[in-house]
Amino acid sequence: MSMSVAQLANRLAQLSPAEHGFAWFDPEITAGHGVGPLHGMVIPAKDLNDVAGMPTAFGNASRRKVATDTDPFIQNLIDRGAIIAGKTQTSELGMTAYCEPIDMDAPSNPVLPGHTPGGSSGGAAVAVARSLVDAAHASDGGGSIRVPAAACGLVGFKPAHDSSGGNPSTQGFITRDVATQVRLHALQPRTRRLRIGVLAEPIHANSLVDAPFLSILESTAHLLEKAGHEIVSVPLPYGAWAFDAYTEVFMMKSAGLTNLGSPITRWLSEQGRSLSPSDRQSSVKAFDSVAETVHGAWDIDVLLTPTLAYAPPKIGYFSSMPPEEDFLAQTKWTPWATLFNMTGGAAISVPVEGVGIHLGGIRVRDEDLLGLAAFVERAVA
Repeated sequence: MSMSVAQLANRLAQLSPAEHGFAWFDPEITAGHGVGPLHGMVIPAKDLNDVAGMPTAFGNASRRKVATDTDPFIQNLIDRGAIIAGKTQTSELGMTAYCEPIDMDAPSNPVLPGHTPGGSSGGAAVAVARSLVDAAHASDGGGSIRVPAAACGLVGFKPAHDSSGGNPSTQGFITRDVATQVRLHALQPRTRRLRIGVLAEPIHANSLVDAPFLSILESTAHLLEKAGHEIVSVPLPYGAWAFDAYTEVFMMKSAGLTNLGSPITRWLSEQGRSLSPSDRQSSVKAFDSVAETVHGAWDIDVLLTPTLAYAPPKIGYFSSMPPEEDFLAQTKWTPWATLFNMTGGAAISVPVEGVGIHLGGIRVRDEDLLGLAAFVERAVA
């Protein structure tokens, strides 16, 4: 049962900003009336999305402005009865896989204090991991729902989305269980025999994967095989060109940004401005071809990998590096998630013995992936 706004206010008062992950909370202007299928469910919005009457800072205190309108995705939650209890911290403009907002407190991982909770939806993961809320709104343009979920031992679901035209991003939630994802997305999980490809090798970086992570991947594959699914090993689906295309599309989307507070966002923006019109066109074309390439490479329904290559590093680990090294280090930590931002396939991270296990949809619907994730969750409980 979700705690009330008053109870939440009391809990927040006992915690520091680094401990609770909220960027803004004011029970007086909490949006939503708790009427509808999400009746009384308290859900904070990620601080990239506007909620009328609340400030949006986009992960940088100097960008803070009070919103006059509410983003459609958040409005839909309000219309379904959710209570929008403030905003959770994000990295600047949601552009990193860690969460160190500019001139605000970096949220600390409740599972591993002093370490990053992952990003960019880091505050959302912290609020859910501390049981302050049952669900927090999040968004995912390169793993930003699934990475913090894995870092904090939670469930992060990126629903399938239309990625055409170089669109890596979509909205979703971080929760403690699959059932809450099912409720939020109003889907009926489906269970059927699936062909599942297992890939232990990092796709987008030359990472060294922690041995316990690989061991848990193997035991999860064995669990699914015992349950009647067909398990096969798969090779890497493509070469370096695909992630190069993602990187350039990501940089292009940063090109017009100003008033940037961190070296990594400034570097991404500068790189984006340096791309010629023909570079941009070819990057989007390559990005859009990834789904077809993956379907050609793999005759599977679902891809099974770890979510992260190793445990969350300390706060400041990535940001202390020069920007280009920072970007590469983030990719080494999260070398699988971005595939599904390019293909548009649904993807979910579920905790297995404290390690995020990633299920990515190749030829399945959201309902199939949620059904599979629910089985894994039950089997390891």
